[in-house]
Amino acid sequence: MKKRPVVVYGASGFSGRLVAEFLREYHVPFIAAGRNRGRIQEVLSRVPGVETADHETVEVDGSVDQLTKLFSGAKVVCNAVGPLIYYGPQVIEASWKAGCHYIDISGEQAWIRQVAENWGPKFAEKGLLAAPATAYMSTASDIASRLCLEAGGIDTLEILSMFKGMPTFGSTQTIFAVIPTEACYLEQNEYKVWPRAQAYEVLAPGSIQTHLALPWGGFPHPVWYKDHPQIANVRTLGGLLDRQIMETVAATEKHFEENIRPLPEQEQKRQLAEMANSVQAGTPPRENTRVHRTIDVVVGRGTTNSVQCTMFGTCAYRQTGLVQAFAAHHLALAAPRKVGFASPCEAFGHRELLQALENFGLSKAKLSS
Repeated sequence: MKKRPVVVYGASGFSGRLVAEFLREYHVPFIAAGRNRGRIQEVLSRVPGVETADHETVEVDGSVDQLTKLFSGAKVVCNAVGPLIYYGPQVIEASWKAGCHYIDISGEQAWIRQVAENWGPKFAEKGLLAAPATAYMSTASDIASRLCLEAGGIDTLEILSMFKGMPTFGSTQTIFAVIPTEACYLEQNEYKVWPRAQAYEVLAPGSIQTHLALPWGGFPHPVWYKDHPQIANVRTLGGLLDRQIMETVAATEKHFEENIRPLPEQEQKRQLAEMANSVQAGTPPRENTRVHRTIDVVVGRGTTNSVQCTMFGTCAYRQTGLVQAFAAHHLALAAPRKVGFASPCEAFGHRELLQALENFGLSKAKLSS
């Protein structure tokens, strides 16, 4: 097998195929890997122009040994298999053993904290990057956060990430998988736990109606800004620009607290997976730029200063594919700005990521004071 610089693990999923699509745009050779080679080939055959991409499909089981063998010789692993709190540990271990940079499409705070605490120092020792949450749901809002920081005098961030569209099978599984986990925000550089099963009314620029948002596992931002020299307080909320779906998720969280949390852990997982399957058991259609819009709002506050940055965008999953491919392209050619645990903005630069999103017409930033 010819060694290529990038391995996309989980290439048959909705996000995995988009990563492959944008790797083609960047002319990056890649291996498309997963548990079913036939399924990968079928999915990639529908990627526009894939016949011009330098790629190969490989079937591999999810064991650390087999993944390490597959990853050896590559430079970066793009992990698109979730929920990451279930399937991430073996992939990141194999990446570390193979000497590869690691990025994934996660957003689960519980997983982000695992990577920061357990894998960050190990990757740093080898000069490697571990950047989970290299995906739309956190990267766009972190770009906005760092644009706010440029204004100076900011120590508090309030973050909102919302998108319109139907969650994929993997995203739905993740939404339900994080319900039992502890969602934290940052207050005076200390983790504090969000109240369980509580939804929040939020305001989003460009809309006359309020929306319903949730802590959704806490998001990565409090972990990224823990021990930051400037930022002491971070709260992140998010969700779908569809109140009915968000009310269903909120009701599910309440049902879990009242009826499922007392059960053994494995039974909790089984029931949550069943509920997730009942919501989304298939693959949604390709996103439409005129329909599937995104909005990410960050309000930065200091003692006497305030600033707001809004990212108006489209196609959340396409943004994820682009951000993954941009990062993989960078890592295939050069070292990241930071090794060990890092956010995508720390690793590749927030203005560089913003430029990539703007170049493809997927997002645009607007600052106001």
